[in-house]
This record gives sequence, C-alpha cells and structure tokens, in this order.
Amino acid sequence: QVQLVESGGGLVQPGGSLRLACAASGSIFSINGMGWYRQAPGKQREVVARISSGGYTDYADSVKGRFTISRDNTKNTVYLQMNSLKPEDTAVYFCNAAVQPNELSYAQYYWGQGTQVTVSS
Repeated sequence: QVQLVESGGGLVQPGGSLRLACAASGSIFSINGMGWYRQAPGKQREVVARISSGGYTDYADSVKGRFTISRDNTKNTVYLQMNSLKPEDTAVYFCNAAVQPNELSYAQYYWGQGTQVTVSS
C-alpha cells in the first residue's frame, strides 16, 4: 500500500507565499510522474503542475510564473512553491503520483488527502 501525505497549506494574504509538500511512503519501487491538482468549491478538480521522473515540468496557464513544482527523489517528495498568491488560488490542493510498487508491477496512481489553501485578506 502507498500513502501520500500533503502538508503546508493554510491561510495567507494576497501576494503572499506558501510551500506545499507531499511525501509518499509505503510499498514503493519507483515513482514516475508526480503532480499537484486543486479543487475549488463548486468546481472540478484541475491540474496545477506536473513533474516527470526526469524533472520535466508543465504548469496550468493560470499559475505560470508564480508557482514552481520540484521533487526530491531521495525523499519520495514533491513540492509546490506558490508565490504571488491570489484569492482565486483558494482551493483544496491534492498531490498525485504514479507509483510502481515493485519491479514486476505496473505503476498505479495514488492521491493524497488534500490540504486547504485559502488566500484572503
């Protein structure tokens, strides 16, 4: 079994910064792509940023230039540095990872439980 645990959410004023972290643990042989998604009240979950095992990144247009995704493969952890936060960034943020539990299995997608980010004055 694999668990993803997010941390770092909270309340921040517009223009502020937060750093989210998501650590994977459990039965892990390797981790392929990792990513961050968010879901605001009444809206569908949307991709925020993704990073491949080799470090290739892509971002939603709404966060380009403000958010940075990174990963530490030695810690099985993905990060999301969020700067210049806006009220419209308010949402529950979820991490996602494609985890290969052993060398004989295909990768499976896992989700974290989510962490609330609120941007408000």
